[in-house]
Amino acid sequence: MSNGDTADLQQSLIARANHIADEYRQHGQQRRDEILSESAARRHLREEHEVLAAKAAAERAYRQAIQAAELRGRGELDHLRWTLVQSVLTQLDERAAKAAADEKAYLPLLAQLIAAGAQALPAAAIVVQLNARDLSRLKDRWGEFSRALAPGKQLALDAEPIDCSGGALLRDDADRMRVNQTFEGRRQRLADELARMVMEQLFADQRLHG
Repeated sequence: MSNGDTADLQQSLIARANHIADEYRQHGQQRRDEILSESAARRHLREEHEVLAAKAAAERAYRQAIQAAELRGRGELDHLRWTLVQSVLTQLDERAAKAAADEKAYLPLLAQLIAAGAQALPAAAIVVQLNARDLSRLKDRWGEFSRALAPGKQLALDAEPIDCSGGALLRDDADRMRVNQTFEGRRQRLADELARMVMEQLFADQRLHG
Protein backbone atom coordinates (compact mmCIF):
# COMPACT_ATOMS: atom_id res chain seq x y z
CA MET A 1 0.00 0.00 0.00
CA SER A 2 1.44 3.32 -1.02
CA ASN A 3 1.76 6.37 1.14
CA GLY A 4 -1.09 7.97 -0.77
CA ASP A 5 -3.36 5.05 -0.11
CA THR A 6 -2.42 5.17 3.56
CA ALA A 7 -3.22 8.85 3.77
CA ASP A 8 -6.54 8.33 2.06
CA LEU A 9 -7.39 5.52 4.46
CA GLN A 10 -6.50 7.71 7.44
CA GLN A 11 -8.63 10.53 6.12
CA SER A 12 -11.47 8.10 5.53
CA LEU A 13 -11.18 6.72 9.06
CA ILE A 14 -10.97 10.22 10.52
CA ALA A 15 -14.04 11.28 8.53
CA ARG A 16 -15.88 8.18 9.65
CA ALA A 17 -14.90 8.80 13.25
CA ASN A 18 -16.03 12.41 13.00
CA HIS A 19 -19.33 11.33 11.47
CA ILE A 20 -19.91 8.80 14.24
CA ALA A 21 -18.96 11.40 16.83
CA ASP A 22 -21.42 13.87 15.27
CA GLU A 23 -24.16 11.23 15.36
CA TYR A 24 -23.44 10.55 19.03
CA ARG A 25 -23.43 14.26 19.78
CA GLN A 26 -26.76 14.69 17.97
CA HIS A 27 -28.21 11.66 19.68
CA GLY A 28 -26.89 12.91 23.00
CA GLN A 29 -28.37 16.35 22.35
CA GLN A 30 -31.72 14.81 21.35
CA ARG A 31 -31.67 12.60 24.42
CA ARG A 32 -30.79 15.59 26.59
CA ASP A 33 -33.66 17.55 25.09
CA GLU A 34 -35.97 14.57 25.62
CA ILE A 35 -34.85 14.23 29.24
CA LEU A 36 -35.33 17.93 29.83
CA SER A 37 -38.75 17.79 28.17
CA GLU A 38 -39.76 14.73 30.16
CA SER A 39 -38.47 16.34 33.34
CA ALA A 40 -40.42 19.52 32.60
CA ALA A 41 -43.53 17.46 31.83
CA ARG A 42 -43.14 15.50 35.07
CA ARG A 43 -42.57 18.71 36.99
CA HIS A 44 -45.65 20.25 35.40
CA LEU A 45 -47.69 17.13 36.16
CA ARG A 46 -46.40 17.11 39.72
CA GLU A 47 -47.30 20.76 40.09
CA GLU A 48 -50.79 20.06 38.71
CA HIS A 49 -51.18 17.19 41.19
CA GLU A 50 -50.03 19.44 44.01
CA VAL A 51 -52.49 22.15 42.97
CA LEU A 52 -55.34 19.61 42.72
CA ALA A 53 -54.38 18.13 46.08
CA ALA A 54 -54.33 21.60 47.63
CA LYS A 55 -57.75 22.38 46.14
CA ALA A 56 -59.15 19.07 47.41
CA ALA A 57 -57.73 19.75 50.88
CA ALA A 58 -59.23 23.24 50.86
CA GLU A 59 -62.62 21.88 49.79
CA ARG A 60 -62.50 19.24 52.54
CA ALA A 61 -61.60 21.89 55.12
CA TYR A 62 -64.45 24.10 53.87
CA ARG A 63 -66.98 21.25 54.04
CA GLN A 64 -65.80 20.34 57.52
CA ALA A 65 -66.14 23.97 58.62
CA ILE A 66 -69.67 24.13 57.17
CA GLN A 67 -70.64 20.86 58.85
CA ALA A 68 -69.22 22.05 62.15
CA ALA A 69 -71.17 25.32 61.85
CA GLU A 70 -74.35 23.38 61.04
CA LEU A 71 -73.82 21.13 64.05
CA ARG A 72 -73.23 24.14 66.27
CA GLY A 73 -76.38 25.72 64.84
CA ARG A 74 -78.43 22.60 65.51
CA GLY A 75 -76.97 22.40 69.00
CA GLU A 76 -77.87 26.01 69.71
CA LEU A 77 -81.40 25.45 68.38
CA ASP A 78 -81.81 22.32 70.51
CA HIS A 79 -80.59 24.18 73.58
CA LEU A 80 -82.91 27.11 72.88
CA ARG A 81 -85.84 24.76 72.33
CA TRP A 82 -85.08 22.92 75.57
CA THR A 83 -84.77 26.21 77.48
CA LEU A 84 -88.07 27.56 76.15
CA VAL A 85 -89.95 24.32 76.81
CA GLN A 86 -88.53 23.99 80.32
CA SER A 87 -89.47 27.58 81.08
CA VAL A 88 -93.08 26.97 80.08
CA LEU A 89 -93.23 23.65 81.95
CA THR A 90 -91.78 25.22 85.09
CA GLN A 91 -94.50 27.87 85.00
CA LEU A 92 -97.07 25.12 84.45
CA ASP A 93 -95.77 23.13 87.44
CA GLU A 94 -95.94 26.21 89.63
CA ARG A 95 -99.51 26.95 88.55
CA ALA A 96 -100.55 23.30 88.99
CA ALA A 97 -99.07 23.13 92.49
CA LYS A 98 -100.79 26.38 93.43
CA ALA A 99 -104.12 25.19 92.00
CA ALA A 100 -103.92 21.80 93.73
CA ALA A 101 -103.41 23.48 97.10
CA ASP A 102 -106.60 25.52 96.64
CA GLU A 103 -109.42 22.97 96.92
CA LYS A 104 -112.09 25.39 95.77
CA ALA A 105 -110.23 26.13 92.53
CA TYR A 106 -108.80 22.64 92.08
CA LEU A 107 -111.86 20.39 92.33
CA PRO A 108 -113.60 21.92 89.26
CA LEU A 109 -110.37 21.37 87.31
CA LEU A 110 -110.15 17.78 88.53
CA ALA A 111 -113.77 17.25 87.50
CA GLN A 112 -112.98 18.49 83.98
CA LEU A 113 -109.99 16.15 83.71
CA ILE A 114 -112.01 13.15 84.84
CA ALA A 115 -114.90 14.00 82.50
CA ALA A 116 -112.57 14.30 79.49
CA GLY A 117 -110.81 11.04 80.38
CA ALA A 118 -114.10 9.17 80.82
CA GLN A 119 -115.32 10.43 77.45
CA ALA A 120 -112.13 9.06 75.82
CA LEU A 121 -112.72 5.57 77.22
CA PRO A 122 -115.34 3.42 75.45
CA ALA A 123 -116.03 1.33 78.56
CA ALA A 124 -119.21 1.90 80.55
CA ALA A 125 -117.59 0.98 83.88
CA ILE A 126 -114.55 3.13 84.65
CA VAL A 127 -112.20 3.09 87.62
CA VAL A 128 -110.76 6.45 88.70
CA GLN A 129 -107.47 6.61 90.59
CA LEU A 130 -106.37 9.68 92.58
CA ASN A 131 -103.44 10.62 94.77
CA ALA A 132 -103.69 10.31 98.54
CA ARG A 133 -104.65 13.96 99.07
CA ASP A 134 -107.51 13.92 96.54
CA LEU A 135 -108.65 10.47 97.68
CA SER A 136 -108.98 11.83 101.21
CA ARG A 137 -110.89 14.83 99.90
CA LEU A 138 -113.39 12.89 97.81
CA LYS A 139 -113.83 9.36 99.17
CA ASP A 140 -116.79 10.34 101.35
CA ARG A 141 -118.53 12.38 98.66
CA TRP A 142 -117.50 10.60 95.50
CA GLY A 143 -121.04 9.81 94.40
CA GLU A 144 -122.08 13.44 94.56
CA PHE A 145 -118.86 14.66 92.95
CA SER A 146 -118.86 12.20 90.02
CA ARG A 147 -122.58 11.92 89.32
CA ALA A 148 -122.73 14.38 86.41
CA LEU A 149 -119.22 13.90 85.04
CA ALA A 150 -119.91 11.01 82.63
CA PRO A 151 -123.58 10.52 81.78
CA GLY A 152 -124.32 6.89 80.93
CA LYS A 153 -121.12 5.64 82.58
CA GLN A 154 -120.32 4.41 86.04
CA LEU A 155 -117.29 5.98 87.71
CA ALA A 156 -115.85 3.97 90.59
CA LEU A 157 -113.20 5.43 92.91
CA ASP A 158 -110.20 3.18 93.51
CA ALA A 159 -109.43 2.91 97.23
CA GLU A 160 -105.67 2.73 96.59
CA PRO A 161 -103.92 6.05 95.94
CA ILE A 162 -101.46 6.59 93.10
CA ASP A 163 -98.28 8.64 93.08
CA CYS A 164 -98.98 11.88 91.26
CA SER A 165 -99.18 15.57 92.08
CA GLY A 166 -102.76 15.94 90.85
CA GLY A 167 -105.31 14.94 88.26
CA ALA A 168 -106.54 11.38 87.75
CA LEU A 169 -105.73 8.10 86.06
CA LEU A 170 -108.76 6.41 84.46
CA ARG A 171 -108.99 2.79 83.32
CA ASP A 172 -111.62 0.31 82.31
CA ASP A 173 -112.67 -2.36 84.81
CA ALA A 174 -110.40 -4.98 83.18
CA ASP A 175 -107.43 -2.55 83.15
CA ARG A 176 -106.95 -3.00 79.40
CA MET A 177 -107.32 0.65 78.49
CA ARG A 178 -106.11 3.71 80.34
CA VAL A 179 -106.28 7.46 79.99
CA ASN A 180 -103.65 9.39 81.91
CA GLN A 181 -105.14 12.66 83.11
CA THR A 182 -102.64 13.18 85.90
CA PHE A 183 -100.65 16.39 85.94
CA GLU A 184 -97.53 14.37 85.07
CA GLY A 185 -99.18 12.62 82.13
CA ARG A 186 -100.57 15.83 80.71
CA ARG A 187 -97.25 17.57 81.35
CA GLN A 188 -95.40 15.01 79.22
CA ARG A 189 -97.88 15.32 76.38
CA LEU A 190 -97.66 19.09 76.60
CA ALA A 191 -93.85 18.95 76.62
CA ASP A 192 -93.85 16.99 73.35
CA GLU A 193 -96.31 19.39 71.78
CA LEU A 194 -94.41 22.43 73.03
CA ALA A 195 -91.14 21.09 71.62
CA ARG A 196 -92.78 20.66 68.22
CA MET A 197 -94.35 24.13 68.31
CA VAL A 198 -91.09 25.79 69.41
CA MET A 199 -89.12 24.12 66.62
CA GLU A 200 -91.71 25.17 64.03
CA GLN A 201 -91.55 28.75 65.29
CA LEU A 202 -87.75 28.79 65.32
CA PHE A 203 -87.52 27.52 61.76
CA ALA A 204 -90.23 29.97 60.68
CA ASP A 205 -88.20 32.82 62.18
CA GLN A 206 -85.07 31.54 60.41
CA ARG A 207 -86.86 31.53 57.05
CA LEU A 208 -88.13 35.07 57.63
CA HIS A 209 -84.69 36.39 58.60
CA GLY A 210 -82.62 34.11 56.36
